[in-house]
Amino acid sequence: MRYDPYETLIRPARTFPALWRTGAGMILALVLYFLLTVVYGFVLSQASGNANAFIDMIDGTNPAQTMGFLLTFVFMIAGTLTASILLQGRGLLSLLGPLPYVMRDSARALAALVLLYGVVTLLPPYGLGDLQPNLAVPTWLVLLPISLILVLIQVSAEELFFRGYLQSQLAARFAHPAVWIVLPSVLFGALHYSPADHGDSAWLIALWATVFGIFAADLTARTGTLGPAIVLHFVNNVSALLFISLDGPLSGLALYTLEADMTDASVLMPLLWVDAAMMGVSWIAVRLALRV
Repeated sequence: MRYDPYETLIRPARTFPALWRTGAGMILALVLYFLLTVVYGFVLSQASGNANAFIDMIDGTNPAQTMGFLLTFVFMIAGTLTASILLQGRGLLSLLGPLPYVMRDSARALAALVLLYGVVTLLPPYGLGDLQPNLAVPTWLVLLPISLILVLIQVSAEELFFRGYLQSQLAARFAHPAVWIVLPSVLFGALHYSPADHGDSAWLIALWATVFGIFAADLTARTGTLGPAIVLHFVNNVSALLFISLDGPLSGLALYTLEADMTDASVLMPLLWVDAAMMGVSWIAVRLALRV
């Protein structure tokens, strides 16, 4: 059966499978994330003497702001682990899977995706088109190591919560994959829904995030570890945040930016189709590399 390996992550979730515990854990994790982020924003504002420092950070249009925002995902990790330990008695490894397999699957998935993205980069068209230089190459290279670490923190936090915790707890309660794959993915998409920032395109971005969640959920269930999902998420976000970013929020660490009106669905739709196609090919590449 294609999802037999997932038993590795479901087994520890069966100790306390009650839905009220899962619901309470989800709320606790998100509340802690929110409260710790608010405290972080208050400290940041006091230290900088700028009352709008946290709001400016969310805009993320320069390196310091984008780094500051990505750092907040440490609080999501803290919230998820707190909820998991208190309500289900599950530690970090029970959310990740056996560490040797996590490292092995992550390495294979990363190799496959680096090769894939390298080949796609070499394909025509070769021109930069509407891309605009954002950071000078020397500056970008100096920041790259810490940028990669912060992106890894961000994607690991989201995968730990949605796939490592929520998905496996639902799988311990419901046998059908349609429940424990789709529900966390829809929640993942819903949390990306922001009409204030994306206008008429908000539903497109939420739909894209939902589909991405389904791909990540499938890889987690096929391998029994969180490693491939983290790598898929990491490579996608590195491409979108560190190499070519849409001009606007969270573009501060990008080498290039692409000027596009994210509130205009007709403008964003073609970009999301390309991104969705790349996401699908990436999912297939990881599956082939891991033979799952």
